[in-house]
Amino acid sequence: MIAVLGECVADGFTTRSPADHPPSESGGEAVELGLRVLPGGGPANTAVALARLGTPTRFLGRLSGDVFGELFRRHLASSGVDLSASVDAKEASTLAVAALDAGGQAEYTFYAEGTADWQWTPYELDLDRLGPVACLHTGSLALAREPGRAAVEAFAREAAERATISIDPNVRPSLATLADYPVSRWCEWTDILKLSADDLDFLLPGVPIERACDTWHAAGARLIVVTRGAAGALVSLDGERASVPAPEVDVVDTVGAGDSFTAGLLHSLAAKDLLGGRLDGLDLGTAVEAAEFAVRVAALTCSVAGANPPWTV
Repeated sequence: MIAVLGECVADGFTTRSPADHPPSESGGEAVELGLRVLPGGGPANTAVALARLGTPTRFLGRLSGDVFGELFRRHLASSGVDLSASVDAKEASTLAVAALDAGGQAEYTFYAEGTADWQWTPYELDLDRLGPVACLHTGSLALAREPGRAAVEAFAREAAERATISIDPNVRPSLATLADYPVSRWCEWTDILKLSADDLDFLLPGVPIERACDTWHAAGARLIVVTRGAAGALVSLDGERASVPAPEVDVVDTVGAGDSFTAGLLHSLAAKDLLGGRLDGLDLGTAVEAAEFAVRVAALTCSVAGANPPWTV
């Protein structure tokens, strides 16, 4: 069993521009914008992808009672995710409106003030809620935003005594500052650090990727994987490194691709019974095999709209 802790986000995509509408009856131009909303949020996407791949998965989230919260519940449950450890929250859900560039890369505007995902308390996070799991994956905004981030970090640090810990910073500069991502501190209790090349540029601007990996290895993380889009991924295990190419794919958009990569990586490691401790049985060749599976999962996610990971690979 893998547990995932973090946010759900309603991902909104515009479906037509105001110029597409006919004039109104009064003769003026009708001004409106259609919005298609899909369930998203990095940790929730990872949980869905893990469950669809066949890994027993538990999601620890704060789920609103609003219309988006119900969407999240249906999406997670229909993918096979265990929601028994999630919290029913009184706050509203987080909304992100995505603008896609020509390459399908999304840039988000967030509506996140006071929303359910960041309100974790120590009372809501104890190890009884975690249950008997081999791995806890967390990160993203739930680990970076006040007021709940301290409770999330304390929970993950405590969970490290009984499970492998995986972190994806998944940085969002519009919602959190560099100081909100103390990655070296997180690495003190983290076994697996997965991040993107964009994350790296934000966290350690101008620092070569190899030096960044060595910095975080020295802080404590054993396995570091940096995704590089169409260029694949770099795998670094205790300073030994290898590159993994990405398969060619017709990209619809890249929404959720990194989250699917994380799921593929953890699924592969779990299938080899390598989770549950400090990755003691992991070698570079096996880590590369896991990343090769992960890039295939991510590529399949890029071939469809939104964060809709595959059921089979």
